[in-house]
Amino acid sequence: MKIIITGSTGFVAKSLIQTLINEGHEIHAIIRSHSNTEGIADGTKFYVDNGDNQALLDYFNLVKPNGVIHLASLFLAQHNTEDIQSLITSNITFGTRLLEASTKSYVKWFINTGTFWQHYENEAYNPVNLYAATKQAFQDIAKFYYETNDINFVTIKLNDTFGEGDTRKKVFNLWQNMIKNNETLGMSPGDQIIDISYIDDIVEAYTLMISHLKNDKNFSYKGDAFSVSSSERMPLKDLAKVFEEATKSTLNINWGERPYRDREVMIPWDKGHPVLGWKQKTFLLNAIIKLKENTNG
Repeated sequence: MKIIITGSTGFVAKSLIQTLINEGHEIHAIIRSHSNTEGIADGTKFYVDNGDNQALLDYFNLVKPNGVIHLASLFLAQHNTEDIQSLITSNITFGTRLLEASTKSYVKWFINTGTFWQHYENEAYNPVNLYAATKQAFQDIAKFYYETNDINFVTIKLNDTFGEGDTRKKVFNLWQNMIKNNETLGMSPGDQIIDISYIDDIVEAYTLMISHLKNDKNFSYKGDAFSVSSSERMPLKDLAKVFEEATKSTLNINWGERPYRDREVMIPWDKGHPVLGWKQKTFLLNAIIKLKENTNG
């Protein structure tokens, strides 16, 4: 198939693109003029978006993609006043432009990426922060497009992710650097429940969803939302113990040195449903061991 992907410079997208190219799909990545394409799989075709709606539609009409995978977003745990425009442009306006181009060029399916942070305190909708509110706003806008067009719009909601090639300042990278540099790290009290999934399982959720949408001639998935969730949810303190066991090391953490952030997610959303046929295959201990081996290699 021909698939357009956004967010190609991100951790999840890079792994997904590599898998899809290995499966024989033609991948077109929408990037910006300043995007760093290093590490994106060979064979990926790029389109530089300059904000021109007609040019974007012309590109869609030229490529004639079977589907779109929308992974691009601006994530800010806490925003400043000057961040508002960027959040709206990245998380609402850009997605709307994609849907406009998709429906006018008769794209059959569109996989959006959401976040557990749309569900503070496990509610049907309660945004943890403005970032989560913009993700919900885009889903609400999308309803207009999939109700008035033949396009299978679905959302896959992710929580924490990890794996090889992840350069983000996420917890496992922080802990690895702490061990490497023999440092001590101040953290929160550590009672928040962590729901974190390995990249291979994340990628499989997307590829399974693609196969379902490809074969769905009745557009029966319109508006559906799915989640990728770990079966090994545990407090951050316990996750640190698993990490120590996997890496055969000791983490010098001062628990409670830092307060919880405002609206800290203590219990992640647990009311989502997995993509049909998806099951967690890589469990934390083995995944961390694999991560350590590949990183050291």
